[in-house]
Amino acid sequence: MRIKRGITSHRRHKKLLESVKGYRMSKRRLVKMAQEAKLHAGMYAYQGRKKKKSDFRRLWITRITKAVQAQGLSYSQFIHKLKLNKIVLDRKILSEMLTEDMDGFKTLVDTVKKS
Repeated sequence: MRIKRGITSHRRHKKLLESVKGYRMSKRRLVKMAQEAKLHAGMYAYQGRKKKKSDFRRLWITRITKAVQAQGLSYSQFIHKLKLNKIVLDRKILSEMLTEDMDGFKTLVDTVKKS
């Protein structure tokens, strides 16, 4: 007696087509194209998750730069003086400080300037 695999492949195809719902044109209807589209989408999503980290870092640096320039320092001088004073704050924390506690950030810049 032979084994028929129709049910197995149908389930697999159905699962695949369910996951590519919302894709355009044939990519949501044809199994081979859907498989390829899903593979590419996964690759782009992975790259996007990696790129997101550098995008946020760039945003934080831009915010800090603008705030520090208003105080009369350049970004590189500010970061250098932070390191000399052994103040360990990363760019994310400095950026949050800008949005939530501007007075605290100004006092930090003043203490860095004095040294």
